[in-house]
Amino acid sequence: MKPTDFSKYLTDFFGTYLPIECGVSQNTILTYSYTFSLLIEFLKEQEFINPQRVTLADITKERIINFLQWLEEDRHCSVSTRNARLAAIRSFYSYLQYRDVKGMFRYHEIMSIRKKKTAAPEMAYLTIDGIKLILSQPDLKTRYGRRDFVLLSLLYDSGARVQELIDLTPPNIEFNDTATVKLCGKGNKARIVPLSKQQASNLKKYMYDEGLMKEDRHCVPIFCNFHGEKLSRVAVLNIVKKYAEIARKKSPDLIPENLGCHSFRHSKAMHLLEADINLVYIRDFLGHVSTTTTEIYARASEKKKLEALSRVNPGIIKEGKTTWQKDKSLLGYLKDLRTKY
Repeated sequence: MKPTDFSKYLTDFFGTYLPIECGVSQNTILTYSYTFSLLIEFLKEQEFINPQRVTLADITKERIINFLQWLEEDRHCSVSTRNARLAAIRSFYSYLQYRDVKGMFRYHEIMSIRKKKTAAPEMAYLTIDGIKLILSQPDLKTRYGRRDFVLLSLLYDSGARVQELIDLTPPNIEFNDTATVKLCGKGNKARIVPLSKQQASNLKKYMYDEGLMKEDRHCVPIFCNFHGEKLSRVAVLNIVKKYAEIARKKSPDLIPENLGCHSFRHSKAMHLLEADINLVYIRDFLGHVSTTTTEIYARASEKKKLEALSRVNPGIIKEGKTTWQKDKSLLGYLKDLRTKY
């Protein structure tokens, strides 16, 4: 069967445009590919269009709107997930308007679909006592208890996003006079974050015990599962929820019900603010970019960040004692992308 124009352009979108021209992250490719898998599923189930026969003409503004509604009503997706799927579709049609100009009007119609407004979710963060309580729950007598302790404390101390954390390998850590961790964030933008002395000590012990300081272990993830593979985001979330539940039983008021991985990052930011750290330093520390063009964005030096962060050392992290994937179909192509990444 001759490939359709839709499959032709979609393959180029994922195979060349996103990774080579745009240089987007693997996670973005993963998310976008899943969006189009869902769209093809919708066209098959709701519009009765054979996945192998989908053409660009089949995909109209009305059908995209119906797809978004299907996500919310049939798949019970949140508004934020609905908007994320729309963003992936917009990106494809933004690419398409320069490759297939004869369909530009239809593409612009689809690109004109607006995001749906949603109420901002309540930010869950922990007090200093809440952080201390959670970090005291892992069993340091076990290998995975020690892993979880170092993982959770690093999640807080570095203010890392969960993907930044699970992507870490030994070369990302420097144990010099000032220990640092190199985090690769959104858009593949890297930043170097200083670590507290106690966090550096605990991390160094853990890496030695796991054999991560050896030359042949440079490509091994710092945090692995039982099979020696990099932890998934879901796995880290399960770790957070596990210890949050244990801690909540001991002190319900200290541990919010909606606690997630990002809560550690929120908590770090709040504690920095409470210590009167300049907002510019906090923005730099967290790897944020300015949202206003009129603001002068100053990137703080590592020394200045360390000086500022040294004022926020309430003895939270204590020493961890140790006695530690080719289907030729379009759907198959999209699935392979997710397996690859």
